[in-house]
Amino acid sequence: MTDEAEFLDPADPRPQVQAALREWLALQHALAFFPRDGTACLRATRDARAALAASGRVAPGRAVLDRAVERLRACGAVAVPQPSAAFPPRLARLDDAPLLLHVRGDASWLCRPSIAIVGSRAPSAYGRAAAERFAAEIARAGVVVVSGLATGIDGVAHLAALESGGTTVAVQACGPDLVYPRTHRHLAERIAACGALVSELFPATPPRPANFPFRNRLISALAVAVLVVEARLRSGSLVTARHAADQGVDVYALPGPLGAPTSEGTNRLLRDGAHVALEPEDLLRPLGWVPERARRRRSAGIDPRQRSLVAAIREAPATLDELANRLGTAPERLALDLVELELAGTIATDRDGRLRVVRA
Repeated sequence: MTDEAEFLDPADPRPQVQAALREWLALQHALAFFPRDGTACLRATRDARAALAASGRVAPGRAVLDRAVERLRACGAVAVPQPSAAFPPRLARLDDAPLLLHVRGDASWLCRPSIAIVGSRAPSAYGRAAAERFAAEIARAGVVVVSGLATGIDGVAHLAALESGGTTVAVQACGPDLVYPRTHRHLAERIAACGALVSELFPATPPRPANFPFRNRLISALAVAVLVVEARLRSGSLVTARHAADQGVDVYALPGPLGAPTSEGTNRLLRDGAHVALEPEDLLRPLGWVPERARRRRSAGIDPRQRSLVAAIREAPATLDELANRLGTAPERLALDLVELELAGTIATDRDGRLRVVRA
């Protein structure tokens, strides 16, 4: 893969693109469920074919790869390889990073500040109302809502984000050409139109039970915080919370009635040290952003001080410390403005920690 090939589009007829796509699909077919091994090989080679050879695994036949490309083309997904500049920096830091992402929609949303909202597949009315409120306010603040497209809290969070005029990302536990559950096909189309559907799995991979805890590490890793709305003691949402804790991502939980089965997991998270979530601002405040301020800033546009920051970053991408040193100020004096610019989609942080301008 060349450095400039950020995406591999199955609809692109150029032979070099088609060849590269098949090489990455071959690696994914062999090692998607062994991302730690695959990532180690990729970091040593930065080449799909060499990484597959180094792994000692066997590539699938040409017919299998041809069918996969056709499935990707039919569903409108593009492929984002791990070494690509478009690969989400928060995922690139993982030792078990996905090798290849398939994205339906706008892949840039995967690089924006986001908060994950997860919970029970059979929530109470209390849980549904809370998930709707939190997702709507977070989305209205300009933060991407991430979840897993499951029934219950996931679906409520996705829909509330869309209905509020915001953006949402769904991480699937099946191939990119499938939608699970099937009842969420219309919701999936809306997400692809206004956000992104993402899968790390080979096309046509069915949604097996083991896939769900496996994909949950991506839900947490994409986010700056994870909110567990409701969860039983044996819940996939608690798996997501454990992934978040291992990844250094803040975990929040909504307190619930004592004795309610759907609140046993969240109340235990709180007992064990999770942050309490009483208002959407509890999750937004650490980002330096609250909904009312977000609306004011969107209407007013960026101020002259932020414009000077954008100009400095456009001149030469830099880390926060490098930028502060260049401008002769303390990093903490720049931090809030930089967070607001990132939330607005004006700048993004690369995997090496350098800030770059992504939208004027």
